[in-house]
Amino acid sequence: MVIKAYVLFKVNSGTEKDVCKKIADLDNVLDASIIYGEYDIVARVAVPELAQLNEFLDKVRNMPSVILTSTMIVAQEYKGKNKREALNA
Repeated sequence: MVIKAYVLFKVNSGTEKDVCKKIADLDNVLDASIIYGEYDIVARVAVPELAQLNEFLDKVRNMPSVILTSTMIVAQEYKGKNKREALNA
């Protein structure tokens, strides 16, 4: 069974782009995005076991610019009938 999670990151101001690129390149990260709001970055993560999610979180929490993380583990996932590729801006 695959465990999916959304991980939200608060990072030092001005480091969002660099940190987001580093996170996106990590194993088990499906994608990472810079966002507006209380957090700066969100990453979608998929791992085969909870232990690997813990390893991922240990790794990203030790990044110098990461201030705080918040993890939401997916309980159920639904896909809409109108699935479209996001436009690259």
